[in-house]
Amino acid sequence: MNRAVRTICLLASVGLILAAIVSAMPPEADGDAISGGSALAQEGATPDVPEETEVAEATESPAVTLEASPAPKPKPESLRTTPPAPETDADAAQSDAPQARGQVTNMPLPRYVSLKGSTGNARRGPSLSHRIDWVFRHAGMPLRVTAEYGHWRRIEDRDGAGGWIHYALLSGVRTAIVEEDNTELKARPDAASGTIALAQAGAIVRLGKCTLDWCDVSAGSEDGWVHKDAIWGVDPDELRD
Repeated sequence: MNRAVRTICLLASVGLILAAIVSAMPPEADGDAISGGSALAQEGATPDVPEETEVAEATESPAVTLEASPAPKPKPESLRTTPPAPETDADAAQSDAPQARGQVTNMPLPRYVSLKGSTGNARRGPSLSHRIDWVFRHAGMPLRVTAEYGHWRRIEDRDGAGGWIHYALLSGVRTAIVEEDNTELKARPDAASGTIALAQAGAIVRLGKCTLDWCDVSAGSEDGWVHKDAIWGVDPDELRD
């Protein structure tokens, strides 16, 4: 009897000791909760902050040159915008219809403008939160506006590349880009007139007067007439005084 009592007392003492040890241990860390919280913190810690230089660079003056301009820096293939669909017979049949106008400016669409500063980011949508699909890097580059939304304009270059760009980065100064290498600048809008200078393909020129077939352009100290087929930045039937 005494031995049984001593055994029960001994077991009770061991149980009390184990309970004390267990109660003294710290609670186990919740690994999933910590991992999940860390992932959420990393995802929200570095939001896509837009470049502060976009609007600041808009004050630069456009430039013209007879040297070839660099192509816009492309983003990866997965980020590129889909090029516009080719013109169809239905589009051609609507050429006599009244020209569309922008819902913001009431100016004609499409229309030509130029890049005001030395850099312009073309985004996937009309806000700073959208990805940058293209970066244009040449002041004075001619661009075509195809849509408007608030302070944003959807533009494209001669290759159809582009996106949405803030209006403050654009200028109403008309320019054109030379399409053909060794394009002759003529003294008069006549193929038989004398050649003043030669322009390289990709050169950006200031656009002046335009007839149905010719445009007066200038770059630096050079000024002459080029055939419309040799430049991009003016419509075939556009007249300029």
